[in-house]
Amino acid sequence: VQLQASGGGRVQPGGSLRLSCTASGFTLDYHALGWFRQAPGQEREWVSYFTVSNRYTASADSVKGRFTISRDNADERFYLTMNRLRPGDTAVYYCAATMEGIGLDYRSPSDYDMWGQGTLVTVSS
Repeated sequence: VQLQASGGGRVQPGGSLRLSCTASGFTLDYHALGWFRQAPGQEREWVSYFTVSNRYTASADSVKGRFTISRDNADERFYLTMNRLRPGDTAVYYCAATMEGIGLDYRSPSDYDMWGQGTLVTVSS
């Protein structure tokens, strides 16, 4: 049972990237799927989440309108599409998953029990 994140890289300001997170050993049905990021010297920060049961999405104000979380129903994979990237978006990005449950906020790292290994996104000219 694991998640594997991929798709990071270096991009110029204003550019785009799509991160992928592939689940193996379990199905993403009935899970909340999240993306977090951590810049050097900073705490892990929530970016976006998606609840599979009702297809609800939420994103942090800092990325709203630029980043989109989605899931591929044909495969056990979900994505973070990042547009209009800024230098401040530079970080290691982590995908995470947890079974949906009552009382969970999905904006806190402690709400998730499965994590990918992280993929580095660098936004620089």
